[in-house]
Amino acid sequence: MAVNFLAEEKIWFDKYKYDDAEAQYYIKLNSPVSGKVQNSPAKQSAVQCSDIEMCARVISLEKENQSLHQVVEDLRLAMSKLEARVSTLEKSLVRTQPAICPQAQHNKPSTTKPEVKKNEDDDDQDDIDLFGSSDDDEKAETDRVREERLRQYAEKKSKKPAVIAKSSILLDVKPWDDETDMVKLEECVRTIQMDGLVWGASKLVPVGYGIKKLQIQCVVEDDKVGTDLLEEEITKFEDYVQSVDIAAFNKI
Repeated sequence: MAVNFLAEEKIWFDKYKYDDAEAQYYIKLNSPVSGKVQNSPAKQSAVQCSDIEMCARVISLEKENQSLHQVVEDLRLAMSKLEARVSTLEKSLVRTQPAICPQAQHNKPSTTKPEVKKNEDDDDQDDIDLFGSSDDDEKAETDRVREERLRQYAEKKSKKPAVIAKSSILLDVKPWDDETDMVKLEECVRTIQMDGLVWGASKLVPVGYGIKKLQIQCVVEDDKVGTDLLEEEITKFEDYVQSVDIAAFNKI
């Protein structure tokens, strides 16, 4: 009866198998193999990035290598052109230089040397005589032309009228006081007559305290009339004139 009861009851007799299976599952899930599987995409992307950088570097190195090859080729071509030019110049120099044999020149007979020297001396003497006479003729002709030009210049200068240097002078003639007769003072000044002196306009300019001075214009020839002479002649009228000053002096 007990056996029949146990048979009828639903008992999980193989539960240990399921427990073992579950434990094995979790062990595999947390094992390093599963970690490698999970991390493999990141590692693959890192590997791909490193491969791309390596390829780019290789490409840049190849380009640089090609440019260096081109530079080397250009230098080689320039060197070949330079060598060809140097060889051409050397050949041209060899062609232009006369081929002189030192031994033949040393063995050349010396009998012709005095004759050549003598001929050279004769030629030099002829040249000296010839050019000497020509130089004398040219010098005489040059002197004659120079003297003629000097004579013509002197005649032209003598005919040309000489320029007379003149000056315009403005004089301030001051009286003693306000009672001085300014009309008489001007008359006295104008009585001064000289060769090369021409009197001009005049006016009375107030000085102060009722005193006026005579301001008179004149034109003089510089070679004939000087300012010192004018002042000396005007101050001779000492009854009317106290002093004489030059207010303005201009060359004409």
